[in-house]
Amino acid sequence: MTYVRVAALGELEEDTPKRVEVDGTPVSIVRTEGEVFAIHDICSHANVSLSEGEVEDCAIECWLHGSTFDLRTGKPSGLPATRPVPVYPVKIEGDGPDASVLVSITQES
Repeated sequence: MTYVRVAALGELEEDTPKRVEVDGTPVSIVRTEGEVFAIHDICSHANVSLSEGEVEDCAIECWLHGSTFDLRTGKPSGLPATRPVPVYPVKIEGDGPDASVLVSITQES
């Protein structure tokens, strides 16, 4: 897998999504419950940015219709969304607020 640096750990506020692009793919980065998650930034129900929604209980809510998606699996836990969104592996390199947050949107073939 190829990882791309998307932020410094200190740039991520707890429970506040940050939208980034990785090779043209919109990704929402979320720091919550002591971990960092990467999830596709577009809701599977409507063409809406998930990074504009709220985070609670390791889930992100689509602000437009209220669907929530598990940050670990991408599975929806509330209607109207019925399809999951992709989640991506995250690595942290280094220590402290300057540690690099890296995301991979590619898989080995």
